[in-house]
Amino acid sequence: MSLLRTRSRSLLLVGGLGVALTLSSCSGGTTRENQNDAAAPAATSTATADPSATIPEGLKIAFLPKQLNNPYTDIEVGGGKEGVEELKGSYSLVGPNDASASSQVSYINTLIQQQQDVINIAANDPNAVCPSLNQARQAGIKVVSFDSDADASCRDVFVNQATTEGIGQTLAEQALKESGGSGQVAVLSATANATNQNAWIAVMQEELKKPEYSGIQLVEVAYGDDDDQKSFQQTQALLQKYPDLKAIVSPTTVGIAAAARYISTSSYKGKVAVTGLGTPNQMREYVKDGTVEEFALWNPADIGYLAAYAGAALQAGQITGKEGETFTAGRLGEYTIGASGEIVLGPPTTFDAANIDQFNF
Repeated sequence: MSLLRTRSRSLLLVGGLGVALTLSSCSGGTTRENQNDAAAPAATSTATADPSATIPEGLKIAFLPKQLNNPYTDIEVGGGKEGVEELKGSYSLVGPNDASASSQVSYINTLIQQQQDVINIAANDPNAVCPSLNQARQAGIKVVSFDSDADASCRDVFVNQATTEGIGQTLAEQALKESGGSGQVAVLSATANATNQNAWIAVMQEELKKPEYSGIQLVEVAYGDDDDQKSFQQTQALLQKYPDLKAIVSPTTVGIAAAARYISTSSYKGKVAVTGLGTPNQMREYVKDGTVEEFALWNPADIGYLAAYAGAALQAGQITGKEGETFTAGRLGEYTIGASGEIVLGPPTTFDAANIDQFNF
């Protein structure tokens, strides 16, 4: 049993990213100080939760992912749609085609004009979206960040895939195992300003300072912008720049698939390992042809599903976003809100040749 699999099964993930797969990833945008001045958060801190409150039918629940037409995003928002339909609400999906820092702002403004009841957002930048999100909250709209957090001052709760620490540690363990315990490794991330990616990588870098990782050298963090072709090209560039590279760790589903595709038909196959976060359906062929030994992920559909229920619970008054409050999220069961309004989905699963055919997402 691998070290990664042991951790993924035993790690107790409590509120504390997190954590995107991309499948979907901080710079730019408004500073936290300026953001707080630009739009004060809605006055929800004094509200009292009523766990017995009934969720009304017909809630208008919108999803605003990092970008549309992204394999990971499609699965996430599909789970969100499932949840909204169970709640007998009205589901809508909007979003940009690129994952730039400010690309989501205009969509938030439109959702405010549409008088949505809930906005679920996977933030491309934690600060750039804050003024608009706080305008939404002032208008009575509940804001749930999922997958990639917005600043805590401009959302009500955050639905995290797993703890930031747990994912960062997993990435470090992947680097150790796939490199054979020593040598050069590189990270292929999403965008340079992606909240979750940056947080995971920061934990990974701290982990690599520990004695057990002394043989590992992290040579570069490259950015494919969650674009398949750019991620493919960045893989090629990394391999050319570092001829002794042992492994590429990609904490985004777009990146890991692009890296595996490049290596699978190159002379690097069997010499440079690829691992990180991906979905079984996109990675199955690369596991079976030997390009990828193992990778990890949670079920992204459950993230969107949980976000839908969290938003509805907020709008109904079952929860306010305070630590310790509980609510039930349909088929996923009961959840407790952790520190800073974080709701943690649960531990990731490790996929390899032995189990990958047991999953279909």
